Amino acid sequence: MFLIDMFNRKTTMPAPDGALPGRADPIPTAETHFVNGRPLQAPYPDDTRSILLGLGCFWGAERLFWQIPGVYVTAVGYSGGYTPNPTYQETTTGLTGHAEVVRVVYDPQAVSLETLLKVFFEQHDPTQGMRQGNDIGTTYRSAIYATDDGQLQTARKVRDQYQAALDAAGHRSRITTEIAPAGAFYFAEPYHQQYLAKNPGGSCGLRGTGVSCAIG
Repeated sequence: MFLIDMFNRKTTMPAPDGALPGRADPIPTAETHFVNGRPLQAPYPDDTRSILLGLGCFWGAERLFWQIPGVYVTAVGYSGGYTPNPTYQETTTGLTGHAEVVRVVYDPQAVSLETLLKVFFEQHDPTQGMRQGNDIGTTYRSAIYATDDGQLQTARKVRDQYQAALDAAGHRSRITTEIAPAGAFYFAEPYHQQYLAKNPGGSCGLRGTGVSCAIG
């Protein structure tokens, strides 16, 4: 019964008044991007835009995006929940409501949002609900948190296109990706930032469905 209770707690969003209290001050994070040396935190160049993408463990997810030409900087953190300034240990309990996400800051003149979302949908399984493979819990849910209405519309359009591709390929599952306006983003601890660049042998459990996402 204890294991069942633990599973249910980690895969069920907490009520706002039942979330962990957190803290008033941000937890420390890195100052610069380990790979490209750019400042991790705003202000970013005026011609860039940002979006928050959750697709399971943020170590492997972040590496996908910092390698894309046109992406200015990436950072990992927590969003979509209730607890202010949470720690990694707090989020893994399932009692903060946050998902592990990557903040992707990109130049829309150099890389389109559709291109970023194509990578997003192809490189994980967006039909798994509150998990991603062996990583189980609300922390690992699929999520797109948009910073403007145009991003929301594009995210919904690409999601529908990918659902059609899954249907055509014979997949019976429905996409569970949460698409919503972005709320607060809390930077993760320094050691999480660009983790797989610092630890090339580190684990990455991301697995796609094998179905391509057509865009355009």
